[in-house]
Amino acid sequence: MSRDSAVSPLSLGQARLLQLAAQGLLQPPQRRARRADVVAAIGRMGVLQIDTIHVVARSPYLVLHARLGDYPMAWLDEALAEGKLAETWVHEACFVSAADLPWHRAWLARRDNHWAHRHATRMHREQRDGMDDLLARIRADGPVRAADFPRGQGAASSGWWEWKPEKRWLEAWFALGELMVLRRERFQRVYELSERVLARLDPPPDPRVAAYPADELRRRFILDSVRALGVVPAEWIADYHRLKPRVAAAELAPLLASGELLAVTVPGWAAPGYVHRDHAGLLERALRGRLRATHTALLSPFDPLVWDRTRLRAMFDFDYSLECYTPAAMQDRQREIAVASPRGRRVAF
Repeated sequence: MSRDSAVSPLSLGQARLLQLAAQGLLQPPQRRARRADVVAAIGRMGVLQIDTIHVVARSPYLVLHARLGDYPMAWLDEALAEGKLAETWVHEACFVSAADLPWHRAWLARRDNHWAHRHATRMHREQRDGMDDLLARIRADGPVRAADFPRGQGAASSGWWEWKPEKRWLEAWFALGELMVLRRERFQRVYELSERVLARLDPPPDPRVAAYPADELRRRFILDSVRALGVVPAEWIADYHRLKPRVAAAELAPLLASGELLAVTVPGWAAPGYVHRDHAGLLERALRGRLRATHTALLSPFDPLVWDRTRLRAMFDFDYSLECYTPAAMQDRQREIAVASPRGRRVAF
């Protein structure tokens, strides 16, 4: 297999199996889950998106269940409290491994175009006194939850986002990097000064990462995205970590030349697909028809396998919509389209 030329064509079915294998979804676990598997699974995915919607279970726990099988959900909370995981902004708010956190913080420090950062900067400019007083309180008295601040008398919330000021300020300081999540109590964030949370991480942050240039950080996230997705064309890479600008083939050429990425052709794809060299063995097995899907799992709509609907449609001919985020008129129209297009597989959550 040449390092700088495309390998034999990979069928779409083989590409699907390779992606499932990379995501830990191809086959059921071979043993009962252990505590360390929670951090290992998040490291394998790169990120674990956080969402509070709770039907079967909150999304992070469901994503892990799909890969680990039955496990005590408290293990995720305990790993966060023990400093083996951390919360940070990636494409959305996510759990990441302690080892990966310095890369994300260094990237966010050079990326002031993230919507959460822009919003938080504007809020601090407009509500500086309240935000600074809150930060001073945490510095003096220790960690807090949003629930520690009562809602003002007569103030009733009529929607999800009508947060009390302290909740908004805590979220803003989190987006700006001054606060981090120390632990969660019944899924509620407990906020603490970042410097104190960073001091507890296991492993400790590598201080050298903060000085890495932006192009080196971007290269790391490109490689991490390809590894997490198994096989992917250039146009899908940026979404995984919300990289801007989008990734193009020219940017990947040096990674092909160095052997860090392998190129494949997939019928129906207008451009080559890319596979991380860590998955060279999986790629060989896929090409020989040696990968078999034997696992059935319930996926959260925020699972990394399916959160990019463009990728999902192209890879699995499947689409979905989250009706809790969709206006009623659009829901009706989507149902009409689904009925009129029997070949397309669609589900609404």
